[in-house]
Amino acid sequence: MRLAKYLAQCGIGSRREACRLVEAGRITLNGHIARHTDPIHLDESLNCLDNIELDGAPITKAETLAYWIFNKAVGTDCRLLEQDETSLIHLLPKVPRLYPVGRLDKDSRGLLLLTNDGELTHKLMHPSFSHSKTYHVRLDRPFTDDFVEQMASGVRYKDLQTLPCHVHLLSSDSFEIVLTQGLNRQIRRMSKALGYRVIDLERIAIMTLNLRELALGELQEGQMRPLTESEIAELKAALTIV
Repeated sequence: MRLAKYLAQCGIGSRREACRLVEAGRITLNGHIARHTDPIHLDESLNCLDNIELDGAPITKAETLAYWIFNKAVGTDCRLLEQDETSLIHLLPKVPRLYPVGRLDKDSRGLLLLTNDGELTHKLMHPSFSHSKTYHVRLDRPFTDDFVEQMASGVRYKDLQTLPCHVHLLSSDSFEIVLTQGLNRQIRRMSKALGYRVIDLERIAIMTLNLRELALGELQEGQMRPLTESEIAELKAALTIV
């Protein structure tokens, strides 16, 4: 097994976060600073035969996988920074260790998935999988049909061209958009490129999880809870994770 995949399964974060730890020289393998290409040796029971440490502390076994949902409020920062009073880290439970799957901007709100399942995080985050996320957006003034068509067909800003997406009107100044891309502040920058400013942005769905449905709809802003077994199974089925 590759090192980053094993570290993700141990619950220290996503594969990307695991790679950052390796690059920073914080992971040692059998007494030596680990490299990305180092393999992990497992026995028939999938127990690790190597000595792996993070900052000198042994990583002994994978944690029980946990999946939570959080209805983020505006003002919460998804970066896990102890020194930041607004950071999500101060809202997370001590056990299990949870990490956000992607981020919502500090000035955005809505659905955030929290987990220590690195494989699921990889499946959701990697752009090659093109999984859907749905947002409700309100702009600073009413917009035209041309705006909807331009957003749906893709918008160019800086040196980027966004992929085609689904957009439909909710009111004279608000719309729903379904993205399979995950560019930084994508919706805000798309809107700005077309001459509008986003004044409210709420993520309402990630794949099969939807804040507008009955069970998740009971989750108020700032609240979180574990996913039910059926919610986990449905999400994994959509991601083709067994």
